[in-house]
Amino acid sequence: MAFETIILEKNNSVAQITFNRPKVFNAYSEKMSHELQQAVAEVGADTSLRVLVLKGSGENFLAGADITMLNFWSKTADEQGWEKVKEILDGHFSPTLLEKLPIPVIAAVDGMAWGMGSEIALGCDFRICTDRASFAQPEINLGVITGGGASQRLPRIVGKAKAMEMILTGKPINAQDACHWGLVNKVVAPEALDAEVASLAKAIMSKSPLMVGWAKQCVNLVLDHDLLSGIDKELAQFAKTFATQDAKEGTSAFLEKRKANFTGK
Repeated sequence: MAFETIILEKNNSVAQITFNRPKVFNAYSEKMSHELQQAVAEVGADTSLRVLVLKGSGENFLAGADITMLNFWSKTADEQGWEKVKEILDGHFSPTLLEKLPIPVIAAVDGMAWGMGSEIALGCDFRICTDRASFAQPEINLGVITGGGASQRLPRIVGKAKAMEMILTGKPINAQDACHWGLVNKVVAPEALDAEVASLAKAIMSKSPLMVGWAKQCVNLVLDHDLLSGIDKELAQFAKTFATQDAKEGTSAFLEKRKANFTGK
């Protein structure tokens, strides 16, 4: 499928979605929202894929929402009420779709990841950024608040105080602070970004695809389960692993001192 605002590529079991509006810093638009929905659905339906990578074209990841879209929502609220705006937004792309994918998602962040760009990165399982990257939730500067999940995901990742700082001041943080706060996994030079992401993807793909998916589900239980019920669900899933071929292969390979040949069964 051909897209106008993004590029979807598949190579060696890795899918890559590139935000492709470099002249406007890859700003998030109505068109991009719907194309992202289609692309993520296509990736989720392709069982040959093991990892999804998100990145931006040019020198930025994604610098927030197109201001014309925000103005349209204001006009809609004036004419039809805020409920109509909520109805429109319910049909938009959500970073939650990335969390629900059965495969891991890596955000390869260069330059600005602001507003929705930051929120999309927060919905990914890993965030690798360059030393010139920055993250921000500047919505407050426009007289609005976050709408792509930052108020819920940021506190879970960096803690309440740091999340409050980002969301209530709108000030961007640099790559070094993002790493110190635990927002990103690693900071690299711009020219090393692709290689670092490829190395991480390769490491993930060496594991059982079935177990990678199950492990991702268990980690994400923290988003909507209390501690004890999450532990109980993890234990049940752990027990199920022993009925799989991959568990038998993994233990056999360890004892035989050879590389495991996982099949996802």
